[in-house]
Amino acid sequence: MAVEEISRPTDPDGTADARHVLDKVTWAALTGPHARFAERHGRAVRYQPDVSPFAALEDPHDERCWADAAELVGPKGTVILLPGPARAPAGWSQVFGEPCAQFVATSADAKPDPEAVVLGPDDLPEVLDLVARTKPGPFLPRTLELGAYLGIRRDGRLAAMAGERQQPPGWTEVSAVCTDPAFRGQGLAARLVRAVVAGINERGDRAFLNVLSANAGAIRVYESLGFTARMHGWVTGFQLD
Repeated sequence: MAVEEISRPTDPDGTADARHVLDKVTWAALTGPHARFAERHGRAVRYQPDVSPFAALEDPHDERCWADAAELVGPKGTVILLPGPARAPAGWSQVFGEPCAQFVATSADAKPDPEAVVLGPDDLPEVLDLVARTKPGPFLPRTLELGAYLGIRRDGRLAAMAGERQQPPGWTEVSAVCTDPAFRGQGLAARLVRAVVAGINERGDRAFLNVLSANAGAIRVYESLGFTARMHGWVTGFQLD
């Protein structure tokens, strides 16, 4: 999940520039490295609808940005996910809201995995099936285009996956971490996270991720893998009335 409107970051590595970028992940990604996936109207921007439901406003407290978002979203009933517990003006309804935490890799044991395979268009039916059954977060037909997605197979079956989602300058989000229930307890997801982080590090970016605050089990795993909490916030969903 994306995070904004947050508590003061702990900023584990003391990087001032990173603080600014990671405070506005979706905006920074869509006006930067992921601009090719962006649809924009004025001061509102979103991912193309078949890529990701995430959107961002330059200033969520400015009603003019919400007016731009209304023009961008189009048909009534379309849901967009916004970072932060923004209060929408009249004409919008909040349909989702969950607290979440943002973690950054500070001491991750990043390394390639010999069993990890790159997932591509031919794997999409299996990927969508695994995501539907495990619910790691929003995943749409073109989400695979956002970055490198890796999987591990068992007896020809996709057993686990993890990949890259939003990419603000200098950073890449680890996302879609999930394991088929039949193969849990084998450490497959942890291995894939390490492999994804290794690929991120190799091209000179740093890894971060977002996790719902209620998912204590996942938080413990990420902490054990060398991720440190940076800030706490919300992810919210809105739709036009």
